[in-house]
Amino acid sequence: MSKKKIVVLGTGMVGSAIAIDLNLDFDVTAVDINKNALEALQQKHGIKTVQTDLSVSRNVVAVIRDQDLVIGAVPGFMGYQTVRNVIRTGKNMVDISFFPQDPFRLHDEALSQDVTVVVDCGVAPGMSNIFLGYYDGVMEVKSYRCLVGGLPKVREWPFEYKAVFSPMDVIEEYVRPARFIEHSGEVVRPALSDAELVNFPGIGTLEAWNSDGLRTLLKTIKIPNMIEKTLRYPGTIDYLKMLRESGFFSYDEIDVNGKKIRPIDLTARLLFDQWKLNPGEEDFTVMRVEIAGNNKRGEAKLLIYDMFDQYDRKSETTSMARTTGYTCTAIARLMLDGKIEERGIVPPEYAGRNEENFNFILSGLAERGIEYKLR
Repeated sequence: MSKKKIVVLGTGMVGSAIAIDLNLDFDVTAVDINKNALEALQQKHGIKTVQTDLSVSRNVVAVIRDQDLVIGAVPGFMGYQTVRNVIRTGKNMVDISFFPQDPFRLHDEALSQDVTVVVDCGVAPGMSNIFLGYYDGVMEVKSYRCLVGGLPKVREWPFEYKAVFSPMDVIEEYVRPARFIEHSGEVVRPALSDAELVNFPGIGTLEAWNSDGLRTLLKTIKIPNMIEKTLRYPGTIDYLKMLRESGFFSYDEIDVNGKKIRPIDLTARLLFDQWKLNPGEEDFTVMRVEIAGNNKRGEAKLLIYDMFDQYDRKSETTSMARTTGYTCTAIARLMLDGKIEERGIVPPEYAGRNEENFNFILSGLAERGIEYKLR
């Protein structure tokens, strides 16, 4: 029996990790405009590759035509249009581009094509949604809080931060207002607001602030209190606010010696090299999910899941690529096995409602060394 075909659109650090993992069981084709990334996948792992510009719609259509499943791992600014192109070709998809637009705007179109698109399928959003989706079905949840961050092991001045995503996608976290639920009402606060210090055993103290990470949960889960906060090393918030308030993150064009530029484009270009993880540079990911409420017998329960993951030296895979990518590959396997029956735009919390699927995802991550410990 021939292997099912999967195409991975985008081969950054996360997309490459996804392609390598899925290539163990499927016929994978990796697609990107970056020749170097494709050569590494082809030479080291024997993965088929196609070099093309995925910002061009006809190129997307061409590379997915004969595939059984599409994985979207392009930068956020390309994500929405890429998902739309895939839907119009009638292909099922798992996406981790985390585009800023509302994915449910594509729901009716996906239904009309009878396809399933699981969006936001990473670590947070992604695995965090899966936890809440499951427990919302087995207990009366009253509050949900997620703290999450990916950081370099070595703190280097001035940023003490490295990114495995596009700098533009990271900066979006620092400017997009944070939406959360408080006493059953939606609250909107500036990004980087309500900073607090949180201690994590074995790591130390990290700084948490409001970020717009609830995304689809704002529409799909109805509980009194929900919030997500981003984690960084203490002190980070001060320089980020300085850059933001000084206009370095602005999308509005300014005139510089007769040329129109967006400050955000210059900032992202300057930060690209400074935030880039160099080969062998180690990172870690930390996440805490807190779910409180009553069980079916009316007893008060507080569930806390802690996850701490580090750079994998053996496979030379960053922790953020592992924790994000392997959640995506678990969902991809469920989809190809016909275990996700919903059609249209499917947020990860829906995939987590099924107990068998929930356990399959946790087991798959544990097999890859990513453990969510319940206490």
